[in-house]
Amino acid sequence: MTATTEAAGPRAPRPVPQARGGAVVQSVRDSLVVARRNLIRMARIPEVVIFGLIQPIMFVVLFSYVFGGSIAVGGSTDPDTYREFLMAGIFAQTVTFATAGAGAGIADDMHKGLIDRFRSLPMARGAVLTGRTLADLVQTALTLVVLAVVAVIVGWRIHDGVLKALAGFALLLLLGYAFSWIGALIGLSVRTPEAATSGGLIWLFPLTFISNAFVPSDNMPAVLRHIAEWNPFSATVQASRVLFGNLPEGYPVPGAWPMQHPVLASLLWSVVIIAFFRALAVRKYRSAA
Repeated sequence: MTATTEAAGPRAPRPVPQARGGAVVQSVRDSLVVARRNLIRMARIPEVVIFGLIQPIMFVVLFSYVFGGSIAVGGSTDPDTYREFLMAGIFAQTVTFATAGAGAGIADDMHKGLIDRFRSLPMARGAVLTGRTLADLVQTALTLVVLAVVAVIVGWRIHDGVLKALAGFALLLLLGYAFSWIGALIGLSVRTPEAATSGGLIWLFPLTFISNAFVPSDNMPAVLRHIAEWNPFSATVQASRVLFGNLPEGYPVPGAWPMQHPVLASLLWSVVIIAFFRALAVRKYRSAA
């Protein structure tokens, strides 16, 4: 009995599976898978989260008790007044400083070749970056919860109800998510995680300190005052103070449009930053080697 065999020709490539509902559904699904992968990774390295909490807690304690009676806010040098004025700035600084961690994480994945493996898979192009930024958003939210508890312990309070306070925290997280896309672009543009960390922090210090986060902007020189009043960071800080009810009596609200309409300005700034830097980051991801 003879067996006949046929020469097997090369197989055609398998079609890329499409999620039910189209490309948008597939992109969402892939992004959530990548986000879950990054959250599991964070849970297995808890020291990253712990060390990320130490710095903002130190800022709360140091600024509250070292500078609390030395800086006048609304004509008052009462430490309690400054403490409530300060907390929105500390919250905003915390969510934006997470940018450096996002950039370093993506740069580390690039350095290890993980991004190249993701690019070889049949998945949405922007899902890797979206999943990473979503995972960072979850970590930032947990950090804010812990930081808010510490703030309450040192004397910070909200005065306009829980719903407005939640809206203030939502604006803070939206700003943090927007800035994480800047970190993603930096992480894709450098060669090492160390460079991403340095590149992610070097521009954040002037952005956060030339603002209304720690001192009222009306005492700054004219040029710096205008920069601070149109700073997207300042808009979110001002919006959070308004929603938390932490603007002290007699505090002079600057005449710049973002300071007069801080909630709307904060939303607009965050949406513009997300749209612009997400497009740049996804483009960079597609061409990254």
